[in-house]
Amino acid sequence: QVQLVESGGGLAQTGGSLRLSCASERTIGRCAMGWFRQGPGKEREFVAAISWHGKITAYADSAQGRFTISRTDADDTVYLHLNNLKPEDTALYYCALDSGRCYSGRCSTILRDYQFWGQGTQVTVSS
Repeated sequence: QVQLVESGGGLAQTGGSLRLSCASERTIGRCAMGWFRQGPGKEREFVAAISWHGKITAYADSAQGRFTISRTDADDTVYLHLNNLKPEDTALYYCALDSGRCYSGRCSTILRDYQFWGQGTQVTVSS
């Protein structure tokens, strides 16, 4: 069982930045990882994903150009850098692991492809 723990959420102003982190007790360095979010009254949606080696990334249109996903094998952590935040970015942000794409040069944008999830970290953007 993989346990993922997100951190780094908080309150930011419009135009501000935050860095979210996702870590695990067990190694996650060999599998694709993704970030999703769920805003108030909305369904959970894809934000960004990264392949196991970090060479392939994917972004939702809403995240493209403002958010950056990265990972460091040294500390087995996946990051989501949030820049130029908007009030509509307010959501609970989840990281997830895709155990079907380990050692794969691919990453998925589809929620159901991810088997392990963290508890989420809240991001609130004030206008």
